[in-house]
Amino acid sequence: MIQMQVGGLGFDPRNLSPLVLLRDEEELNFLPIWIGIFEAAAIAMELQNVKPPRPMTHDLLLDFIEKLGGTLQRVIVNEVKEGTFYAVIECEKDKKIMKIDARPSDAIALAVRAHLPIFVSEVVMMQAKLVNAEKDADETKKFKDFIQNMKPEDFTKYYKKD
Repeated sequence: MIQMQVGGLGFDPRNLSPLVLLRDEEELNFLPIWIGIFEAAAIAMELQNVKPPRPMTHDLLLDFIEKLGGTLQRVIVNEVKEGTFYAVIECEKDKKIMKIDARPSDAIALAVRAHLPIFVSEVVMMQAKLVNAEKDADETKKFKDFIQNMKPEDFTKYYKKD
């Protein structure tokens, strides 16, 4: 397992699909995961410390787990099949670890809210289209520039408030 963190949010310039960029601590490996606009907005709002007037779905889920006596441990992007990423959320209750199947976007949105570690399996890192900073310096610079020019407002403008 490789511990990653959210390196930023952006849009794929080819089709304007939102993506979340995971990066390792050394900023050597980057893993872009394409996500939905609502999940992108949820992640962006949390990263910018924007609190909606009512709980969003990920806030509700976190509150539910905690009030039922569970403790979230970590999220793991554990598989990629035919270009689709899969994840699990690990939750502990009564000293028992439960793995809950989740979309990576939801798992990451929950992780940023609960300050959970995000892991990616080595198999996913090998199978996915990732950018390696040591091998692809020019490509990494372009990708970093692209991500750094994105603003959270680019996502929240698609989020409709109740």
